Amino acid sequence: MRDHNEDYLGCVLPEVPEREQTHGWLFALADGVGGQDRGEVASRTAVETLLAEFRRPGRNQQLRSLLPRLVQIANERVFEAGLPGNSRSAAMATTLVACALRFDRAVISHVGDSRCYLVRGGRATALTRDHTVVGEQARMGLISSREAAEAETRHILTRSLGAGMFVGAETTEHIVLGGDVLLLCSDGLHGAISAAEMAQIVTRNIDLNAAARQLIDAANESDGGDNVSVQLIRIRGVERIGMYRGRPYKLA
Repeated sequence: MRDHNEDYLGCVLPEVPEREQTHGWLFALADGVGGQDRGEVASRTAVETLLAEFRRPGRNQQLRSLLPRLVQIANERVFEAGLPGNSRSAAMATTLVACALRFDRAVISHVGDSRCYLVRGGRATALTRDHTVVGEQARMGLISSREAAEAETRHILTRSLGAGMFVGAETTEHIVLGGDVLLLCSDGLHGAISAAEMAQIVTRNIDLNAAARQLIDAANESDGGDNVSVQLIRIRGVERIGMYRGRPYKLA
């Protein structure tokens, strides 16, 4: 129903096998904040900045500390693009969820209400927490999760990229297993269909492209009032590691 798309997504894949261990993979998705000017510029600026900066670091950067730094750089670019006097001047803001993969770890860094889910064993578990007014109220126990999902104010953000010079990205690390699927999406998906429906669609489709199309179709059939974007990443296999003084080593 929208006449233009304010979502943007992208990824960085290892160019050579060596970079699988020294850099890893990066997936990112952003949703321009509704009510702001040029949300599509904000989301594209955020994702393209993140991807470009991820390609630069030297060998063996720790993803847990690297990713939030890159999100901060992306925030600065979006903020600066909206300053008076800039050629693209207009207040701009966007959500952002990023997932970096290396060895057997997934590092998730996010701002706003775009989400990352882990689909495993037929269930979808959210690995992110919405930075929204009702999300904060639910975490404090002021309202139930059902009330939060149905509240008219559920889309009001408490954090976004571009709203200020600095942003607090929430970052978590998770162990992944062969066969897991990671699902990144904008609120056009998770606001329209449940986590159980997402898990069902992903689990019954070997082809992730087909699963992505079915997820978007299901969201449009249920609602269709917002942009819908999704990335699906299947973990084919992992190299188990341990950490010693901040350095990875192989486990037998």
